[in-house]
Amino acid sequence: MKGTIDQQKLNALRKQVIIRFGLAAVLIPIILLALAGTIYYWQGWLYWAVLVIPMLIAVSYLLKSDPELLERRMKFQEKEKEQRAIISAGNAVFFLGFIAIAIDLRRHGLSQVPHSIVLAADAGIFIGYCLVLWVFRENSYASRTIEVVEDQEVVTTGPYAVVRHPMYLGVLIMYLLTPIALGSWWAVPVFSLLIPILVWRILAEEKVLLRDLRGYRKYCQERRYRLLPFVW
Repeated sequence: MKGTIDQQKLNALRKQVIIRFGLAAVLIPIILLALAGTIYYWQGWLYWAVLVIPMLIAVSYLLKSDPELLERRMKFQEKEKEQRAIISAGNAVFFLGFIAIAIDLRRHGLSQVPHSIVLAADAGIFIGYCLVLWVFRENSYASRTIEVVEDQEVVTTGPYAVVRHPMYLGVLIMYLLTPIALGSWWAVPVFSLLIPILVWRILAEEKVLLRDLRGYRKYCQERRYRLLPFVW
């Protein structure tokens, strides 16, 4: 159920969103161009557009239709100790992945991945992003941190009718295709290390949901697969 917040909180949230979105929009191209060592890096510019444009649309939509969800998505401090460890491990792999991209691009050049495959990877990233946005539309409780709030209900509609954690599926698609979209084959194994970390996060999250969210155990019995249908 989508809630509302008062105007003062909404104005504060809007300012926070503008600052964070602005920083992301500026820092992402700086980081990407630093990786390649040149401004003539169309793969990086395209990746930036695929990330930033949907982000702008999503933020604008959530500010109008579901500001409480956006407020939850702005939280970064995990309450669960195990989740904090998982986030730290994921950040380390993500950092190493971009270092691997930089080394690869400097050694092998910007054209080692065929243009058609780069475009296909960006299309896949966009599809993954759309899956995440679909989750936001269906689940107003999709917080960035693992928590169960008062009156929270189990969501079983939309992508949740297929797998228990559709948002993580969208995120995984985006992560695994990122090095290819940026023109690097050699960084793919590094980004693949995010798979076991994501599995770890899902298992740890389900411990909290089974403990705190009424009806989640029954939902798990009805929805067998966590991430990929017929696989896991």
